[in-house]
Amino acid sequence: MNLSSEVTRHVLLVAFGVLAMASLVGFILGRTAKTEAARATVANLNARTNSWWLMVLVLFAALAAGRLGTVLIFALISFLALREFITATPTRRADHRALFVSFFVILPFQFWLVYTGWYGMFTILIPVYAFVLIPMLLVIHGDATDFLQRTSRTQWGLMVCVYFISHIPMLLTLPVQPLRMGGAGLVLYLVAVTQGSDVFQYVWGKLCGRRPIAPKLSPKKTLEGLAGGVLTASALGAGMFRLTPFTPLQSFVVALLLCLTGFFGGLIMSAIKRERGIKDWGSLIEGHGGMMDRMDSLCFSAPVYFHVLRYFFTV
Repeated sequence: MNLSSEVTRHVLLVAFGVLAMASLVGFILGRTAKTEAARATVANLNARTNSWWLMVLVLFAALAAGRLGTVLIFALISFLALREFITATPTRRADHRALFVSFFVILPFQFWLVYTGWYGMFTILIPVYAFVLIPMLLVIHGDATDFLQRTSRTQWGLMVCVYFISHIPMLLTLPVQPLRMGGAGLVLYLVAVTQGSDVFQYVWGKLCGRRPIAPKLSPKKTLEGLAGGVLTASALGAGMFRLTPFTPLQSFVVALLLCLTGFFGGLIMSAIKRERGIKDWGSLIEGHGGMMDRMDSLCFSAPVYFHVLRYFFTV
């Protein structure tokens, strides 16, 4: 990330300006809240704001450290996400060998491929080789109990928590021009649009949400919240076109695609949580739940974004 770039300075100013404003609003509301319910709401808001401060600082620090720092940070995020996913699903003793290989062989190898930019192996390591290897490791133990379900859970964990997430730092390897902020701008665009969509959907849902989209899976997601959040985040994406090779119109369309993909990613992961009978993936991030509660939409939007850029905008 080029810290001397004018665009970089503007991005930093906007990001930290918004967080400072949110902290100020939270402080004022905390002083003026009169009821227990109001104080609890403000406390939750402040906890979320404090968590966003930490997440934004970590993201900017990783991008400032270059490709190695970004790869290491997202490898750690991937490890924590995979741990939450596996912890939430039942395992047996016969799964231990496959899980060890998943965490300590496949995951680091995938991110080494990201660091070296070996695109060919990056694209097939998990969808092909890990997909074949996991059931081989499981079947050696000779335990046929829930074999298909156990195999599928580990494969799904690797795909969502490792393969999908690894596309985010892989953005730094794309030969895309022109980029005023370098590859870091591509990452910031993805995170801002996808996470912004989640926030805007929540806000619009609170303001005018009436009709739940999937009440049994995620009762707080409404049609009005989805429409307002997606359009607002798409407009945000159009305004951030200078971080990308897109024109403003192309940026709006790509942002719209990311918002919709991210929405369904969140809904899919909510379905898995409901099936497992849990509210959050974990409690790692105060006010946000676990790592996967923050990464669910990004997991699904990142590969789509990466391949749109690679196939249509690389030089």
